[in-house]
Amino acid sequence: MKFANTARSLTTTLAAAAMLALSLSVASAADDAATATPAHLKAARAAIAALHITDPFDSILPQAAQSLKNQLIEKNPNLQDLIIKVVDEKTLALVPRRADLEKEAARAYAKLFSEQELNAIATFYNSEAGKKLIQNGPIASRQIAEAADIWQRGIARDLAQSVGDEMAKEAPNGKVSSSGGSDTAPAAQPAPKPAKK
Repeated sequence: MKFANTARSLTTTLAAAAMLALSLSVASAADDAATATPAHLKAARAAIAALHITDPFDSILPQAAQSLKNQLIEKNPNLQDLIIKVVDEKTLALVPRRADLEKEAARAYAKLFSEQELNAIATFYNSEAGKKLIQNGPIASRQIAEAADIWQRGIARDLAQSVGDEMAKEAPNGKVSSSGGSDTAPAAQPAPKPAKK
């Protein structure tokens, strides 16, 4: 279960990072988002909430605060209480800026999806099936990747065997040079019958 949660978290983080990188790298995103209606942006926010796209970023500010506390306390151990108090106060003052990320994510989704599509996404991912897909999708993806790896090895092995067998039948003297430079042995011949006494 721990691995499943880690895989889900990693998949969601990567998807969210890719989505945000795309939104921030496109110069016209602001112009396109400016033309989005309030209803379109509301639908985008609903889809993002249903997908939990920005959830992995919830830990950014607390982690930054803890890291800063650790650094400052290491350099100024005698000021530990003051450092904790000031960092906590300043951290809380920055919490409202978390909404900026939600706005950027909504703009990115509004640019890429119509209002109707966003409503459909939100409806599906808020359904039991959608919630189950979010929870179990990464597990299924991992299992599919493992199955594909096994399948790929089997297909490659069977193809090489099949081609080697056919080439051994049709090549002169039953010898075929492989890519590694070695010759394929001729097809096995039946053992000779023992001589009669």
